[in-house]
Amino acid sequence: MAIIERIQAEISGHPIVLFMKGTPQFPMCGFSSRTVGALREAGADMATLHSVNVLEDPEVRANLPRVSNWPTFPQLFINGELIGGCDITMELFESGELARMIAETQAA
Repeated sequence: MAIIERIQAEISGHPIVLFMKGTPQFPMCGFSSRTVGALREAGADMATLHSVNVLEDPEVRANLPRVSNWPTFPQLFINGELIGGCDITMELFESGELARMIAETQAA
């Protein structure tokens, strides 16, 4: 499977996908750690959160920015739509919008 198709399959195959450096249990950068913390505090089911460690998959790390048109990591997708990186995720968390988005996604 071509890398672009593989990335699209990851995004469309899971309601919440976080492309990050490291894993939710062991984030490997501060931005990924803050994003995971916001997801956890917003009520995301961490047992079912799908994450992709871009440090272990250089092809995904190199090609995801072309798919998403977003240059940095982490990248959060909900229901196939790019939400953004750490800063946007934190803004949504602080406004309460992230919790609403997660609740709707997990209820579906």
